[in-house]
Amino acid sequence: MNIKVQPIPVSVLDLVAVKKGQTNKEAFEDMVSLAQYVEKIGYNRFWLTEHHNSPNVVSSATSILIGHVLEKTDTIKVGSGGIMLPNHAPLVVAEQFGTLENLYPNRLDLGLGRAPGTDMQTAHALRRTTQETSFSFPEDVVELQNYFKSLDYQGAVRAFPGVGANVPIYILGSSTSSAELAARLGLPYAFAAHFAPQQLEIAVQIYRNKFVPSEYLAEPYVIVCANVIGADTNEEAERLSTTSDRFYLNVVTGKKSPLQPPVDTMEGLWNPLEENAVRRMSTYTFKGDRNTITDQLKKFLGELHVNELMAVTYVYDQEARRRSYEILKEAVDQL
Repeated sequence: MNIKVQPIPVSVLDLVAVKKGQTNKEAFEDMVSLAQYVEKIGYNRFWLTEHHNSPNVVSSATSILIGHVLEKTDTIKVGSGGIMLPNHAPLVVAEQFGTLENLYPNRLDLGLGRAPGTDMQTAHALRRTTQETSFSFPEDVVELQNYFKSLDYQGAVRAFPGVGANVPIYILGSSTSSAELAARLGLPYAFAAHFAPQQLEIAVQIYRNKFVPSEYLAEPYVIVCANVIGADTNEEAERLSTTSDRFYLNVVTGKKSPLQPPVDTMEGLWNPLEENAVRRMSTYTFKGDRNTITDQLKKFLGELHVNELMAVTYVYDQEARRRSYEILKEAVDQL
């Protein structure tokens, strides 16, 4: 059956993963070169994650990295996927992103998440409190929104230079609770299907059904983040994807090894239980050559109404990684 769907914007989520044998500085250089490349070929956004206490993912100082990418690019929107708000006082986030917005007007996105982006011991070190601050996430989002409003809405504490700053806020999530919050606040919603696919369909349905128009957004807007491994042949994509498999195997086993080069087979590197766990975690993976990925996208977009696709690509070689994003863009353009 020939499914007709409309092309959608494509974006990038970068965790700034450190490859085997690579320095942190080289990982940051790869981050910049990738942002510059996807900007050149027409990508919509370049978002950076927040992770802590992880030697293989060095996106801990997210706002600093966002500023660095903004400085090295010209037009692409750059933002957080996301700032884990329980780790930060809303006032500090408003000051940081208000500063970035003043330096780089109309190019900044602020994606907000509820999770700590780390283990609980590190989370307590970040918060320096025994209080479980994730419970106050909805209130913290509203507090942050208010810091960006005009002086008329401000109290005694103001987030200069965030006052009046035009910083679009996105709610990130992987569950129905985040969908409820995004809908209630009338904000765009980004779902982390690249590692937590289980509730994608029901979360998107809840968000769309319960969406309340706001001063920020008139209609629902859904971004879905998925894994993408594109190559010139299906066989090469399959081989490249072993790097991604090994990355998720790290997550399953609790290891923190750097990003590994591809291998011809995963046999002997995981047991059946681990393989099943990785496959479940990476359910939403578009993999293959351009035509194969186009067919996969048609099926996905025909079943789920998505406004934008954000891609995570764990590929060891930087040129192959760039080619993967190029193939995704070509696949979307030929929908």
